Amino acid sequence: MIWLVAIGCLAIGVVVGVVLASRISSSPSRVRELESQIRKLKENHTEYRDSVSDHFSMTAELIQHMTESYREVYQHLASGAQDLCSNEVANKLLPADSDAVFDTANNNQDSISELIPPRDYAAKQSPDQKGALSEDFGIEKTKIGDEDDHEPEQQSA
Repeated sequence: MIWLVAIGCLAIGVVVGVVLASRISSSPSRVRELESQIRKLKENHTEYRDSVSDHFSMTAELIQHMTESYREVYQHLASGAQDLCSNEVANKLLPADSDAVFDTANNNQDSISELIPPRDYAAKQSPDQKGALSEDFGIEKTKIGDEDDHEPEQQSA
């Protein structure tokens, strides 16, 4: 009787082992399918990367053309202002030098102060004041003995 139970358990174990092995092991067709998917994904990624590179290259060229066109228009306006207006008015409107527009030294102090962007921090009121990025900003130092004195008293109701 023990031999029959042992042989039956062995047979059941072999069947379960074969079923699990067939489910766990990958078939060669599945491996080929996954390799094909990986290859396609790599090709798509390469095409996308090339497309992004081409896009930014074209954008750089278009911006270069736009900058050249802007300079030509500016030079045309500056020369027209020089020819059609008095020298004083023409120099105020459009300086003849095309790069003079970008020089801040020629602009008066009022227009420069108007162009300062707002700050995202509070300026110090005095040099001795601690800045907001200081490690102990907003923290008051107290002595250990003083902590007991500062505790609020509970009122009885």
